[in-house]
Amino acid sequence: MDSFRSPRQSALSTPGNLHHHEPAPVVAMSRLRGVLALALSTALACAPGDDSLNQALEAITEEDLVRHIQVLSSDEFEGRGPSSAGEDRTVQYLKTEFEELGLEPGNGDSYFQEVPLVALTAHADMVLQIDRGETTHRFRYGDDFMAWTLRVIGETGISASDLIFVGYGTLAPEYDWNDYQGVDVRGKTVVMLVNDPGFATQDENLFNGNAMTYYGRWTYKFEEAARQGAAGAFIVHETKPAAYPWEVVQGSWSGEQFGLVSDDKNMSRAAVEGWLTLESARTLFAAAGLDYEELKHRALERDFHAMPMNLRASLTLRNDIRHATSRNVVALLPGSERPDEILIYMAHWDHLGKDPSLQGDSIYNGAMDNASGTAGLLGLAKAFASLNPHPPRSILFMATTAEEQGLLGSAYYATHPIYPPQKTVAAINMDGANIWGPMNDLTVVGHGFSELDDYVAEATAAQGRTVRPDPEPEKGYYYRSDHFTLAKVGIPSLYTDPGIDHVEHGETWSMARRDEYTAQHYHKPSDEFDPAWDLSGAVQDFQVLFRVGHRLSTESRWPNWREGTEFRAKRDAMRAAAP
Repeated sequence: MDSFRSPRQSALSTPGNLHHHEPAPVVAMSRLRGVLALALSTALACAPGDDSLNQALEAITEEDLVRHIQVLSSDEFEGRGPSSAGEDRTVQYLKTEFEELGLEPGNGDSYFQEVPLVALTAHADMVLQIDRGETTHRFRYGDDFMAWTLRVIGETGISASDLIFVGYGTLAPEYDWNDYQGVDVRGKTVVMLVNDPGFATQDENLFNGNAMTYYGRWTYKFEEAARQGAAGAFIVHETKPAAYPWEVVQGSWSGEQFGLVSDDKNMSRAAVEGWLTLESARTLFAAAGLDYEELKHRALERDFHAMPMNLRASLTLRNDIRHATSRNVVALLPGSERPDEILIYMAHWDHLGKDPSLQGDSIYNGAMDNASGTAGLLGLAKAFASLNPHPPRSILFMATTAEEQGLLGSAYYATHPIYPPQKTVAAINMDGANIWGPMNDLTVVGHGFSELDDYVAEATAAQGRTVRPDPEPEKGYYYRSDHFTLAKVGIPSLYTDPGIDHVEHGETWSMARRDEYTAQHYHKPSDEFDPAWDLSGAVQDFQVLFRVGHRLSTESRWPNWREGTEFRAKRDAMRAAAP
């Protein structure tokens, strides 16, 4: 699960390691109930006499999941850091497993797609200087602001750059919203608010109300500022709409930052990107003779116009640069009738590597995050490989790299696709499996975005379960894992989380387990395989995803985004252009 560039705090979206405190007989009884529930759900999921589908569903087993998780999260794999010895062991293991299942190389004659990475480390001695006439304000790196550049260059910056407040920094035609209308920000520095107007007003008729849209994500805001030609771009940090405190901003955007490199070495991006603390923003607006709270309120109106602040910003940013290469692992099950039509299953294989400076255990094993999802990817590959004949459409199984560094492996595939996006039916992503046993529900993150919801509802109903929307849509979790980079180019993309209503213990117990994991193990060396895990619930969830993918790979229709979503126009355009 991405944290460095997409901080995730909510326990609802970070299922993981659990050291049970129940006595052994209780654990054993819970396991037995899980096995019985799993057997019942498997029986319900297939029509009587459908031996091929039953066999495929039964190919997804707890034993296989345990085996893969234990291997991938072992100390020998050194935390699966990109461009490391741990990566070499990981990708070779995955390649071997795919080969033994009889899957073909997914990239010509290779099981790998090379992903060029660059690591940039900004020097921390930078100062943000704001001038108005004879008055100068100097802001401190870390305490008052954070800044970086995606440009692959040793030194860059802004010099006496005019500051312009552009509200939410959003150009959203489907919401009839344009914060850049009537203003030229080329060569200037924009200041923006975090999240989007719907969250600020809680008006369900404005954007998506409480649920964040992509226009509320910091990634979009920096991308749009660059498209508008801004030299600098700063977002004002506020904890509630950002969904994480300033300390997360400090930790996530300091030190070595991995990124992808475009043909122009990212020179099309703004020279400086960054965050301002709320206190710094208020100081900035006061220096301009403006009231921050008043302008924030005015920015909620469609007729808001960007406002020059009569301030000039200067900052010099120096980088240390390191180049590296990592790999996505890709394996193909060719379709029996329409092999040019592709369904993608994906899970990120990478984690945080190791940190020799830590005392004691220095390896971030990442058993839940995301050895468990990668194990599920292998389980689904085994299930589909057992089908005879293969489904009409082809299925690509893709284990992506550098998700923890900002969804980089999947972003590279999205911009350098092996298979045409217009011929890609959908993508299904797995990031963290259910390790607590059977649940009455299954969470669809981004519920309501696409017609894939209907496929999940059908598959869960066959197990006697229900679909639950994301309980915290305002946090924008849909935009924080690998499926999102494919959604951005228009491919309908599904992302599920484990449910929270445990068959035996209910919601309160489940939430307590999640809170325990978040506090004790999330992105820590202690995220290791626990023999007390009950993976029967994970098997159920992966069987749901098998049923979804089986229907997608056998039917002829092309699912789409719902009307009004920010990805619909791109999907419509690509399908209209498809042969």
